[in-house]
Amino acid sequence: FFHQHQLRRIQVIQVGFVVTFSFPSPSPTLHTPHSTPTPPSTSLRYNSSCRCRDSTTSSKAATFIYHHHTYTASIMVLNPHKLGVHKLLKHLPLNAIFDAPSKARLRKAVNIADLRMCAKQRAHKMVFDYLDAGADDEISLRRGKDAYSELEMHFHILSGLKPPLDLSTKIFGQDVKLPFFGCPTAGNRMFHHEGETAAAKAAQHHGTLYGLSSLATTGITEIGKLTDGPKVFQLYVWKDRELVRDVLAKAKEGGFHAMALTVDFTWYGNRERDIRNDFSIPPKYSVKQVVEAINKPAWTYDFLSHEPYTYACINSDVPADSLASFVNSQLSPEFGWKDAEWLLGEWNMPSAVKGICRPDDAIKAVETGFSTMWVSNHGARQLETSPATIDVLPSIREAVGPDVEIILDGGVQRGTDICKALALGADSVGVGKPYLYGLAAGGTEGVIKAYDILKVELDRAMGLLGTGTVDDLKKRGPGLIKRRGASARDYPDRNAYERGYGGGVI
Repeated sequence: FFHQHQLRRIQVIQVGFVVTFSFPSPSPTLHTPHSTPTPPSTSLRYNSSCRCRDSTTSSKAATFIYHHHTYTASIMVLNPHKLGVHKLLKHLPLNAIFDAPSKARLRKAVNIADLRMCAKQRAHKMVFDYLDAGADDEISLRRGKDAYSELEMHFHILSGLKPPLDLSTKIFGQDVKLPFFGCPTAGNRMFHHEGETAAAKAAQHHGTLYGLSSLATTGITEIGKLTDGPKVFQLYVWKDRELVRDVLAKAKEGGFHAMALTVDFTWYGNRERDIRNDFSIPPKYSVKQVVEAINKPAWTYDFLSHEPYTYACINSDVPADSLASFVNSQLSPEFGWKDAEWLLGEWNMPSAVKGICRPDDAIKAVETGFSTMWVSNHGARQLETSPATIDVLPSIREAVGPDVEIILDGGVQRGTDICKALALGADSVGVGKPYLYGLAAGGTEGVIKAYDILKVELDRAMGLLGTGTVDDLKKRGPGLIKRRGASARDYPDRNAYERGYGGGVI
């Protein structure tokens, strides 16, 4: 190659790698950076000490020394999608065969803890732990669940109610049939190829709000076609304001009724399960990950037989693995209240600040112009030992008064949890892990089942409590819910931890 002096871009294909040499010469003849023709006898030497690896992508970069000058070569690691394996597998109707055991388990699930186990049995360990994990020692993750067990429901009798109850309410000023919804979460196609479309279909099926993440793997237009119900678009604090304007414009065109600014993600949380699992997008195809993929054939075939996913709300042409480093570079830790004012001016529609856990911040957010306070600690995935959201909810309601809308998420595993949150000051409740467990367990069918479970549990809890409507529950709630001390017997069986619960394991 080099003796012919004809190429300025050379690809060398080896087993497992594609190496591309890019030289700075604009002419067909190979030149050094000083425009001196390269002698035919000069050899190419690889400087291994300069090798580097970007852990957020599937490509490598290496430095080569050629005629005493340094050149950079990009090394693209081949994977099944780059080889086009999915184009072959999509024509083989094997998904139903691999998914049959998963669907059988899904049909037997009776609560969210069962859905969690269904997801764990179907999904790659790296993927399941990404969904299931919290930050650091996962104290906040366990506490978020345990806090609900310390709230007792002091019920009224002979209330004259009969099922089904009226669970309708308003979220962001829009009528919905349920007072809970699926939180916007990133990368849903990681769990199942249906991804965000499954969650959108479930929201349409149940007549509730749908939340789309700005790091979704399904585009705004496609979601708009799947559900004509109310929709909220979640936005991170990006540095690039043109990117923000572009995404907000797409959300408006897509029929989104509200925007939620996530403010608790300016640093990336320390999720140690991801570190131990060597989590990456796409998988690194190490021996450990390949073995795990073989052990989870339903997830693996689903992943390999469909198109590689992209962060479709930002740039549908860029693969998620290539865009990951861009996302990291775009997060803006210095984003402040003045920036929030600018953002609200760009949106000019109902807006929530997502990540409230202090009354003083809630008051500041109201003064800034946000219409909705979203009480959240990012699923206990960011700051370890942040408080359980249900614990801080009453103080935030007291601070902002009765007329400001409040959404709560975090730790919800039961319809009784939703009932308690509504009683203590929330206007609606977001759920994340419950519907993602359903998604990982069985796509649209799994998400609908997660909503079904929570709906039936909420209906039963409200009926037994003696409250016939969501408004009635919110008005009378503070007198119906009382706190007690934690008990070592809250979860008395040995399998509680395995089922996803945090405390009281004997």
